[in-house]
Amino acid sequence: MIRYALSCENDHGFEAWFGSSADYDDQAARGLVECPFCASRQVAKQIMAPAVAGTKRSAPDPETAKKVQAMMMEAAGQVRAHVEANFDNVGDAFAREARAIHEGKSEERGIYGHATPAEVRALKEDGVPCAPLPPAPIDPKKAN
Repeated sequence: MIRYALSCENDHGFEAWFGSSADYDDQAARGLVECPFCASRQVAKQIMAPAVAGTKRSAPDPETAKKVQAMMMEAAGQVRAHVEANFDNVGDAFAREARAIHEGKSEERGIYGHATPAEVRALKEDGVPCAPLPPAPIDPKKAN
């Protein structure tokens, strides 16, 4: 497996894993590599340092791992809270409303809601920007 740092024509940076460098070249040539932010298929590799594996494998400190996980969950919760407080919840009409906004048929504004995987694929294929909302925080009383 190989990980590449990639960027699209709109300067969105992201990473992707491929079975080999030949797999990347093949998929890119067939237009199968796309930006997760804007769905652009004009993607190129960024310059990056190679990952060199050491001879010793060290386990992460469990306390540090817990702190990092808590920090990431907190950040995701803040993103979700911001969206819920400042964007319009359009419920199951998300795909229809996102497309209308993109086409200029509805007022430009931030929205969130629900869409099926097929609706999300269609939006991305048509260049309509959308991204999943971080999950709601887990109630500590219901956690394992």
